[in-house]
Amino acid sequence: MPSMLTTPPLALYVHIPWCARKCPYCDFNSHQQRGALPFTAYVDALIADLEFDLPLVWGRIVHSVFFGGGTPSLFPPEAIDRFLQQASARLRFAPNAEITLEANPGTLEHGPFPGYRKAGVNRLSIGVQSFDDASLQRLGRIHSSGDAERAVKAAQDAGYDNINLDLMYALPQQTLAGAVADVEQALALHPTHLSHYQLTLEAGTAFGARPPKGIPDIDSAWDMQEACLARLAQAGFAQYEVSAWARAGHRCAHNLNYWTFGDYLGIGAGAHGKLTLPAENRVLRRWKTKLPNAYLAAAGTADAIEGEETLESRRLPFDFMLNALRLNDGVPMTTFEARTGLSRQAIAGQLDRARANGWLDDDPDWLRPTPLGLRFANDAIALFLD
Repeated sequence: MPSMLTTPPLALYVHIPWCARKCPYCDFNSHQQRGALPFTAYVDALIADLEFDLPLVWGRIVHSVFFGGGTPSLFPPEAIDRFLQQASARLRFAPNAEITLEANPGTLEHGPFPGYRKAGVNRLSIGVQSFDDASLQRLGRIHSSGDAERAVKAAQDAGYDNINLDLMYALPQQTLAGAVADVEQALALHPTHLSHYQLTLEAGTAFGARPPKGIPDIDSAWDMQEACLARLAQAGFAQYEVSAWARAGHRCAHNLNYWTFGDYLGIGAGAHGKLTLPAENRVLRRWKTKLPNAYLAAAGTADAIEGEETLESRRLPFDFMLNALRLNDGVPMTTFEARTGLSRQAIAGQLDRARANGWLDDDPDWLRPTPLGLRFANDAIALFLD
């Protein structure tokens, strides 16, 4: 096991497992809403879950909070507010902690943005996916392009100046011009951050079982990516991760913590967490039971823990590189050593191979992917599998 683990920054992830409708490409732990949602009971469960895990993080400062799902914007501002008040009474929140809530344009017809802002949410991530209504229908989305535009403008009217838009490309029947048009329409709304990622067919999803017609081939998808990236760069967005673009000062702190092997406490149905325990000389992963009703019944007890594992030394390099090698700037080698407890010599062979393939910069003090390495990120990361 590692010998000199250093405690990294801590984030809090809160999972809201319900959606108005399950999207056919989604492999997240999300469940279609059937009837009224148990807002009060679920917040009670989240607080109980948090209290059960508190001994793992006593005294540590939370630098970011992320409400993910599912569709967190199904929950009213009052529920988000109550949770944040209760959580901040039990955890030390940094004074300027980034607090993000994912929102679906199709669940925001009542305009709750002022309420979310008053509750303490200071960053929004709006799942647009596309501004083409035909594409949205093929993706099974419940909103229209007009809904997306109205949602972004309503958020801005409520005072939000830190907004991410999720966009996908290589959609069924999408053309190169269509992919670029989506980016153009996103830019016209003046977001501060864009997540721009390729549609993938995941096992266990409806699309995975029955792929839709007209999925662009690899070369076409690459052309879309290149054209969209060029347009984003021209508009003043800087790419800092394979699928993440931001204006100056608006990188997502929560995701950067994931990508640099920081710690995160995961609460909610199906939530995953990763925590460094230096006193026990180990890195722990823990995940909660997925089904909402089972979680509601068990939260606050050991029965809510679906599984946990201590990462073995041979596994740590891969887990670290899984996200670090997707970052344009990479990470200092000292970060690898501090957060895994391993020396750089432990991965010398893999580093040599990655550099020989032209995937890593030659600087021995940085784990920085080259442009080629970013294109072949999965291959570079796979070198670190035990």
